Amino acid sequence: MARQKKIPGVDPAYLEKQKQMLLRRNRFVLLFNDSEMAAIDEYCNRFKVHAKSSLFREAIMSKILTELEENHPTLF
Repeated sequence: MARQKKIPGVDPAYLEKQKQMLLRRNRFVLLFNDSEMAAIDEYCNRFKVHAKSSLFREAIMSKILTELEENHPTLF
């Protein structure tokens, strides 16, 4: 059995907490019409995207974070 290296200064409980925070527990379903799906398939074939869920997640979160940053509340 291989020995695990201990990284100095890293708390295993902290790492476990971080890991738990990144778990995806919420499901969201999207429906596309035929032309939208054809465009997605063309994009994936052209740019060799194999994980569509990752593509959608990154695109959605990028848009959301950009909008939140541009429209943050101001005091005045």
